Amino acid sequence: MAADSSDRDSAEPEHERTDATDPGSAPKEPAATDNASDRPQAADSDARTTPSLSKSEDSANADTDTGDPDSRPASSPAHQYPPALIATAVALPVVLVVAVLVAAVLAHRAPVEREPLVLGPVPAPAAEGPACAALLPALPADLGDFTKSTLVEPAPPATRAWQRADGGDAIVLRCGLDRPLEFNRASPLQIVNGVQWFEVRDQAAKASTWFAVDRGTYVALTVPDGSGPTPLQEVSDTITANLPAQPIDPGPLPN
Repeated sequence: MAADSSDRDSAEPEHERTDATDPGSAPKEPAATDNASDRPQAADSDARTTPSLSKSEDSANADTDTGDPDSRPASSPAHQYPPALIATAVALPVVLVVAVLVAAVLAHRAPVEREPLVLGPVPAPAAEGPACAALLPALPADLGDFTKSTLVEPAPPATRAWQRADGGDAIVLRCGLDRPLEFNRASPLQIVNGVQWFEVRDQAAKASTWFAVDRGTYVALTVPDGSGPTPLQEVSDTITANLPAQPIDPGPLPN
């Protein structure tokens, strides 16, 4: 039996005995063929897995870009105003502008309430005579742009006045006056619609006073500058129609 055991030990290969008896020897590495057989399979597995992951990511990106109507967050719809409200908002400023324009036109056309006119007294010895009594009622209510004014009482006798709608300087007629001091034989006269007039110019007041010098009494018509010829013409027509003409009686020439 001991002989058999020693024979078996001697019969074992030398490298096996070395591995078993040498505790300091390093373990052998696995054969290269084992790893080589596993690597292609892992590579094939990675190759098969990677495309499937890429497809999943591409699909997710595509869904995000194109957007599924069911998966998108619903946007809040824009608030829509009723057409009637929009029309009212557009028309209201226009109506207001038209109303302002109409009010301005009406205010411009509306007659202005003028204050009564104050006239100072002047010597008029024939104011109560028949000539003035015939003339004054026949005078027109309007003289061009001027309308008859109300006089503050007590008003001077045999007087009339006219003003524009917005007031301002008045046209004033006085009847029954004395002969004007400036009227003499050398005074120039102007004939307007059959009446001989003598003009006295007032530069400070920017007005002229015209004296009718060929009637039974002296009639003065004071006209502010810019009144035009109509007032003098219409008063001349009234004088011609109501007062007969008489020869003039100028004063003497100044020394």
